[in-house]
Amino acid sequence: MSSLRLDFQMGMTVLTGETGAGKSIIIDAMGLLTGGRGSSDYIRQGASKCVLEGLFTMPKNQELVNLLEELGIENDEESLVIQRDISTSGKNVCRVNGRIINIANLRKVGEYLVDIHGQNEHQELMQSDRHLGMLDDFGDKELLKIKEQYEESYSDYRMIEKKVRNRQKNEKEFAQRMDMLQFQSDEIAAAQLVAGEEEQLIEERNKLGNFQKIADALAASHEAINGEGDSSLDKIGYAMNELSSIENLDPEYKALSETVQNSYYLLQEASGDLTRHIDSLELDENRLNEVETRLELIRQMKRKYGESIDSILEYYHEITRELADADFLEGRTGELETLLVEKKNQVLELGMKLRTIRKKVAAVLEKSILKELKELYMERTEFDIRFSELPEDQITEEGLDQVEFYITTNPGEPLKPLVRVASGGELSRVMLALKTIFSKSQGITSIVFDEVDTGVSGRVAQAIADKIYQISEDSQVLCITHLPQVAAVADYQYFIEKEIIGERTETKVRRLEEKERVTEIARMLSGSEITKLTMEHAEELLNMAEKERKG
Repeated sequence: MSSLRLDFQMGMTVLTGETGAGKSIIIDAMGLLTGGRGSSDYIRQGASKCVLEGLFTMPKNQELVNLLEELGIENDEESLVIQRDISTSGKNVCRVNGRIINIANLRKVGEYLVDIHGQNEHQELMQSDRHLGMLDDFGDKELLKIKEQYEESYSDYRMIEKKVRNRQKNEKEFAQRMDMLQFQSDEIAAAQLVAGEEEQLIEERNKLGNFQKIADALAASHEAINGEGDSSLDKIGYAMNELSSIENLDPEYKALSETVQNSYYLLQEASGDLTRHIDSLELDENRLNEVETRLELIRQMKRKYGESIDSILEYYHEITRELADADFLEGRTGELETLLVEKKNQVLELGMKLRTIRKKVAAVLEKSILKELKELYMERTEFDIRFSELPEDQITEEGLDQVEFYITTNPGEPLKPLVRVASGGELSRVMLALKTIFSKSQGITSIVFDEVDTGVSGRVAQAIADKIYQISEDSQVLCITHLPQVAAVADYQYFIEKEIIGERTETKVRRLEEKERVTEIARMLSGSEITKLTMEHAEELLNMAEKERKG
């Protein structure tokens, strides 16, 4: 089983090696651990799965703590262990501190841990709709507070607006439905249904429909028990008297005598009940018709409104509430429209406050970016953050304005949108300037730069190296680079190479000691042939970087 384990320290770490040695594999692994798109292509030929595991220092970020609590992830407030298994079937299993989560939630957690910037990461700068969010990231607590108030007010405004629009759009359908519900409510109310009523009526109908049968059965039974002559009750009474005369002679006779006595009294009681039922019998054909009519009404109501009286009554309560709400809303239509105007005015007022604060923040950000760009040898650059007001019917949850970055790198040329005029190298430096400014406030555990220095050389390369090192003073930085200037300023350097073992190619990574760093930086300076002069140059770069760090 092939495996690789790396421990990165705080500060700046560079990963160097020949092109194609596999440097980007390390960055890909970090991307996968933080929710990047994965596939079976990452699995080594012949293996059943790929297992990635990372131990991250827990950032001091309350939003991340809240997210972990929401996801049910235990947090010891010191570290997070993330594991991701990718199988050949394409199935992914992700765990954070042992709890399984989906890719989307892993990505949410990962946003607080690692910030990866590749050669094309400046594409964010090429999307003008992202510029407003970048400006807000630079803002302070006051901006965040007003922004939260605006977003809450805007959400309420849209919710009320939706109610008013739905009310206006569906007014005809709404009126028709209310008429139908009113008719149904009146019909059910007029029926005066009672829970359990149907069962009682069915029982009463069965009695009324079988009146003659019941009368004959009661009369015959009464005659058999209490008829003239030798009735059943008289015979049992005779038996009871005979047994009572011998019950003292044997316990079994006594028990038998008691049984007959009990039977006699029970039969006597039944005889009284029969007499009472016979006396109360009365055929009421009108009542039978009433019962039949009532049962037919219940059947019709069940066909329309429910399977039972209970379900009909439940439906009645539901439509009664809806009708009451409709009456309430009918009276509130004007109130809602008034409230909508008030809420819109509140949104506009908060939006104006947000605009004012953003313009102040933009002025500070402009100066900060120009300062950083000057250190990156773009000292003649002009940078401007421009606001364009949105029409009232087009305001968004982000505010009343659109924001776009404008730039010119050539004196005398007018400022134009950054997305249209900046070259790839310029965009990389603008992005690096922004990252330098934001790194102190964002609190990301690790920031990764994947060959962001491509296409630069000389003093610009040195400036980029210094800038990346400056970022590492506040965050752990990992950097893949081909520039010796960048490699020299790093606190740590890892060398990545490919090695063939048993007809299989494996990627090896080792941390370079001081002498090995001199040789590797010399290789980066001269290519395949390393001379005494390039070794001296490499050693000089490292010494200068060491003095710079100490300074």
